[in-house]
Amino acid sequence: MADLHLTAQRPQAIALFRDFLARAHDRLDHLYILGDLFEYWVGDDGADEAEFAPVVASLRAATGAGLAISILHGNRDFLLGERFAALSGCRLLDDPHELTLFGTRTLISHGDALCTDDREYQALRQQFRDLRWQQQVLSRPLAERVAMARALRQESGRATPAKDAALLDVNTAAAGALLDRHDLRRLIHGHTHRPGEYPVPTAAGPGVRIVVGDWYEGSSVLVVGPAGHALVAVADFSRAVADVMRRQGK
Repeated sequence: MADLHLTAQRPQAIALFRDFLARAHDRLDHLYILGDLFEYWVGDDGADEAEFAPVVASLRAATGAGLAISILHGNRDFLLGERFAALSGCRLLDDPHELTLFGTRTLISHGDALCTDDREYQALRQQFRDLRWQQQVLSRPLAERVAMARALRQESGRATPAKDAALLDVNTAAAGALLDRHDLRRLIHGHTHRPGEYPVPTAAGPGVRIVVGDWYEGSSVLVVGPAGHALVAVADFSRAVADVMRRQGK
């Protein structure tokens, strides 16, 4: 899953995610969250705030029940750190991250680094991922950081609709180059909010990038098992798991 953008302003999404975790821990072996779990994250010292504590507690309950959960940083929650990992029981992964899913070597990523046509965004991304900049931000009072995050979200909300849609999507050549660097042919990512499967030419032959949908509308997840994979609505999660896991006897 990716791009849940959990925030107190969308309590229905938080409720849906907590319900999903309650149902998922005995149905999945591993849950990967490909970035932007939160609408914003201003530092791990905010984990105890009322807006975030219920989500962290639900993650801890799921990991405590035996579900492995790994999380990539997104462009909204790039400040997730080790205290969050310790509180939630989740593992933070580098982006991109290579893994093998039922025999298929796969690369997972948030996906924003591949939107290379949007140079303005890439410049901001470079700034936000700079460790010195992050340290300077984290040295400020929590309330000030929250105000900064909300201001950035408002500015993004004004600027993004004005951009050409093509700028906001992944550059196919960049995706192919990333797969080539890892000698892979399958990429799974989020960020663009355009769920589906898209061809990606690679040096080794035809590749594919699978885009996981957001949780603004539809709330989709990607389920992968020995029988294949499926992009499904959360409402269809239990049935989809049964379909793709049936050869494993789950």
